[in-house]
Formats: sequence, structure tokens, C-alpha cells
Amino acid sequence: MKKHFLITLAVGIIALLTLSFVQQATVKKYKCLIQLTNYKGEGAYIVVSLINPEGKYEQTLQILGDDPEWYDDLTQWWKFYGKRQTIDGITGATISGGERAVKILTIDDSKLNKGYKIRFETAVEDEYYYAKDAEVEFKTENLNTKFEGKGYIRYVRLMPND
Repeated sequence: MKKHFLITLAVGIIALLTLSFVQQATVKKYKCLIQLTNYKGEGAYIVVSLINPEGKYEQTLQILGDDPEWYDDLTQWWKFYGKRQTIDGITGATISGGERAVKILTIDDSKLNKGYKIRFETAVEDEYYYAKDAEVEFKTENLNTKFEGKGYIRYVRLMPND
């Protein structure tokens, strides 16, 4: 009986270690540079989301703007996120006009080159909302490349965080 228990325990530990290794091996970190235009007004709330090949929200990667009172101004993302108690991304302060921020995005590497996109939504208090201020197809050739924004974002750039 004791031998059976030890074998079962050993198999369980090996299975957990294997699962843990597989999960860690598929997640990769990317630097994300966000440069804003020189607009006037309050700091921009920015949501960075992973969009699946069908065009649906899959994951919130980052939120810049740590006051949940204004999250519903990011209309399209809010429909996905709703009134959940937790956010599956990292939050931080807003970025003001002309400023830049470098954030670390953690993305499952199996999404690379599979039709996924990284979407940047922006809103400024009492100003405009841009549902797709910038959108970058998540593929190898787009890493280290600038992508122009359409609203408050001047450009974004994704880089491997090796």
C-alpha cells in the first residue's frame, strides 16, 4: 500500500512539473512602446487587448488608467470586460499628450503568426474615443516595427523582451 502511494505521488509530481514547464515555455514577454501625439487634455486611458482571428476579444493585456470609474468610456472593450471583479491584464497610470510609456505584455507564444492582433483602444475624458487607435497583427515580421495610430497614439512598437 505504501509503495502504491509513493508511486502515485511521484507520478503526480512529475505530471505537475511537466505541466508547469509546458505553460512557462509557451508564455513570452514583449516590450510595448506607446508614443502619444501632442494633444491637449487629460491623460489617455488605453486598453491593450489580444484579439483572436475571428475578431473577438480574448484577453486584456494591459490597461493604462487605474480609475475603474472611466473604464466604460472604452466602449468596445467594456462590452467584453463588463463588470468583472478582476482584470486579466496589468493596470497603470494614464499617459498624457506627447508622452510615451514602455510596458511589458505577457502573451502566449502559440498566438504568434496565427492571425491574432494586438489592439490599442484609447479614450480621453470629455474627448474622443478610438476603438482601434492602433492594431497590430501579432506576427514575427511586425516585431520591432512602428505602427501609426489613428487618434491619440502617434505610434506603437512591439519588441521581444529577451
